Amino acid sequence: MKKIFFALLLTTGVFTGCKDYLDIKPKGYTIPALFEDYQKLLNDNALNNSSSAYPNYLTDDVQAGIEKDESSATDYTLFSILKRNLYSFAHGAILESGNVDTFYESAYSRIFTYNTVINNVENVTDGVPALKKQLKAEAMVGRAFEYLNLVNGYAVHYDAATAATDLGVPLVLVEDINKKYIRNTVAEVYAFILKDLREAQPNLATKGGDRFRPTKSAVDALLSKVYLYMGNYPEALQNANESLLVNKALMNYGDYASKMGVTYGRVFLESNKTAFPTLDKNIETIWGRQTATSNGHVFAEVYASPDLLNTYANDLPAGAVDKRLSLFFCKDFAQFGGNVAKFPGRTIWGPYVEFNMAISTAELMLIAAEAEARVGDASIALKHLDVLRKSRIVGATPLAAATKHAALIMVLEERRREMPFQGINRLVDLKRLNKDPDFAKAVSHTFGTQTVTLPANDPRYVLPIPPKVLAINPSLPVLDR
Repeated sequence: MKKIFFALLLTTGVFTGCKDYLDIKPKGYTIPALFEDYQKLLNDNALNNSSSAYPNYLTDDVQAGIEKDESSATDYTLFSILKRNLYSFAHGAILESGNVDTFYESAYSRIFTYNTVINNVENVTDGVPALKKQLKAEAMVGRAFEYLNLVNGYAVHYDAATAATDLGVPLVLVEDINKKYIRNTVAEVYAFILKDLREAQPNLATKGGDRFRPTKSAVDALLSKVYLYMGNYPEALQNANESLLVNKALMNYGDYASKMGVTYGRVFLESNKTAFPTLDKNIETIWGRQTATSNGHVFAEVYASPDLLNTYANDLPAGAVDKRLSLFFCKDFAQFGGNVAKFPGRTIWGPYVEFNMAISTAELMLIAAEAEARVGDASIALKHLDVLRKSRIVGATPLAAATKHAALIMVLEERRREMPFQGINRLVDLKRLNKDPDFAKAVSHTFGTQTVTLPANDPRYVLPIPPKVLAINPSLPVLDR
């Protein structure tokens, strides 16, 4: 089967500046001309990937190992320059000149493909008009999601009072690799995300057989996430409730166990020994995006911080077992293959499970619960938590809170327990919660005898535009970090 020519451009320099790519039709490649060509573009497995997990090295979830640690991957002295700079809260650039930023550059590569479909699929001479509109709508959802990740990684968190002037990220809307781009504001990027999602929704399928393709209810779920990040809790709640009418399925983690000696497949269903389901088979996947295989996760690279681990003991009934802790972490030692690493008194993150970076039932319930605790009914917030916890904790009992604030604390801690180390979720939560004096916190990291601290709302929470990108677009303004 011939390859699609536009897909080649993803790896030949979206931002490198080259001669007009339409001058020559390469032998063995097809420039998209038919509806089937655009279908193939959206079927590219690379589009199923999402943001790199390296921003976790900025958060309060991670703890580095010590020099000459038996689990050598966690040894701070062996970290890459990128991870060492993040973990130590270095000022300025975190990458050396010419290095690839797997988060930023991969996101814009996927946006390039989405733009190709969005701007051209309705012009092809074949295909059913309704299906062409649907394919365009699916690409618009993918593009909106990429921008949601980018603006939350490379900009200060959304603040209605300052978003119109805060530096966001470039909105690239055409498949022109030679154009010089401006850096749009945070408000402009969020407005564009909402526009893409709202315009796409009517043309999407009501039900989907492929969990990597968005549906109408998936857009409701994504809108709830966008509005949560914006601090618009009434809209977050309304959209979450709409999506929950369709998406209620939860896995029962109590049915699962873990085994030593393997990586992927170590978490398995006890009844028939099958592995933890992949995103396309997971009943919780509303719309799926997985971590990239390279730099996409932090499996067995870092220990869980005591600050994170302590949250698993909160609100845990006597004798109960939080399966998220027992299944996805390894305490004191780990065995993957023939290697056994010992780290007494510490706990490593080693699930070898591909968690969903887009939106799943559990996150949707947590969004609804947080919005209820903030602007709705705290008792309903706790009911959402009880349903989720019953599927995660063996021996869970109903929660009780004397105030809405107490319920909100429970929701936020449950959110942290449910989604540790997943994409940029924790980084975004730190940034948005730092806006609230009741939840603002400083993050401290230790390595050797040194401790470094990142104060709340420090500009170093914002990832810098990569030097490679700035070399090509030197006029892009940068945040002083």
